[in-house]
Parts: sequence; structure tokens; C-alpha cells
Amino acid sequence: MNTMESITELNERLNGQSPRSILKHALGQYDSIAVSFSGAEDVVLIEMAHKLTDTLKVFTLDTGRLHAETYSFIERVREHYNIDIEILFPDAAEVQALVSEKGLFSFYRDGHKECCGIRKVNPLRRKLSTVDAWITGQRKDQSPGTRNDVPVVQIDDAFSTADKPLIKFNPLANWSSKEVWDYIRVTEAPYNELHEKGFVSIGCQPCTRPVLPGQHEREGRWWWEEATQKECGLHAGNLIASEK
Repeated sequence: MNTMESITELNERLNGQSPRSILKHALGQYDSIAVSFSGAEDVVLIEMAHKLTDTLKVFTLDTGRLHAETYSFIERVREHYNIDIEILFPDAAEVQALVSEKGLFSFYRDGHKECCGIRKVNPLRRKLSTVDAWITGQRKDQSPGTRNDVPVVQIDDAFSTADKPLIKFNPLANWSSKEVWDYIRVTEAPYNELHEKGFVSIGCQPCTRPVLPGQHEREGRWWWEEATQKECGLHAGNLIASEK
């Protein structure tokens, strides 16, 4: 698949299929492919994918600012599925330079993009340069402002290079939050204990808070910023698409 046209055709073909079928296609099409793991949606992907392959590759980002419950969750998933989870860390010199210049909480004043760029985006970019495709837990209903049009497969414009297009699969794009949690309950998959405390969308500890009844799940992320721009940069293409 070297053209946008072929990706468009594949997206049309896979769009009506189940997440498991989409995963099966992705894992069968690419040897150099990995699942990005952080939250409930990603556990659903791991629950499905580990039954489809013996060589499942999973990675997660440790920003250095995660909740204690999140670290415990990562370890429970590793043990539950008996899989290796590659933990990616930010560049220590970049973090030290930011903190030395602006302190530990500059994002409350300057916005989250600089900190997320150092702690999340840069490590992710280094990882994605080593694979041909990645699998995410993005859903259309996660963020009304930026994820309404998430396809089940796309070229990742944010992390592709001129000589290497990166393919991104979003098998759960058409699922709702209820479908995700129904699947977790049925399969008894592990989940982050913070969900029992009102947290829905979970990121770094200083930038995540519980949501109130009736609030959208992304309202608990970077609550001091514009509601339609709630992306950290891992899925920067969503912001580009939402501005067109």
C-alpha cells in the first residue's frame, strides 16, 4: 500500500468489519507492527490481539508523571497476558532543560503541548521510526472536537516521513465507550483502578482529573484549555483534520 487511494479503499473495506477482523488483517499484513498501550481501549486490543499472534509487540509511554495506579495497571496487564511491554521514556536532557527553565508545572501557564512534546511525542516518534504500522485504541466518540472522523485505517501524516509512510490502524474507531466496557467485563480484562474513582480518560497525574456525571470523558484532560483541542500530539493528525 503506497498510495492514499489504496488506503482509502482498504478503509472502506474494513470499516464495517469487527475490531478483531481489523486486527487480524493488520497483524497479518505487517510484521513490523506494534500496539500502543495506555488505557481501557488498548487492553481490549491486547485481549483480542494476543489470541491472534504469538509475536505481539506492545509499547507504552512512561512520561515520568503517571499516576501510581497507572504503573500498577501496566504491570498487571504484562502479567495477565504474559507479554513483554516495551516502556518508552523521554530524553532526560530534554526534560531537565524544560524543568530547569520553566519549573515542573509550566503547562498550566504555557499550555500542554511543549511538555507533551518532550515527554510523549518525541519518544513516540523515535519508536514509530522503527515500525511500518501501529495499532491504537482511538474511537470516534472519544473527542467531539478532534476524533469524529477517525478511520479504521489511515496514513499517519504526523509521523510519516518522505520515504516511509506510516500506517495507523484504529480497530475500535466505530465502537462506543459502552461497547469497550462491556467487552472488558465479559472477558474480565484488567483495567486501571482510577476508573473506579471517576477518571475516564487518563493521562499524566497533574493533567488528569475525574469527570462529573454528564461531562464528556475528555473534559478531564487539560481542563484549563480549549475543549476542542484536547490532543497531546500522539494523534496530531486529528487536529489537522478538524481544522480543514
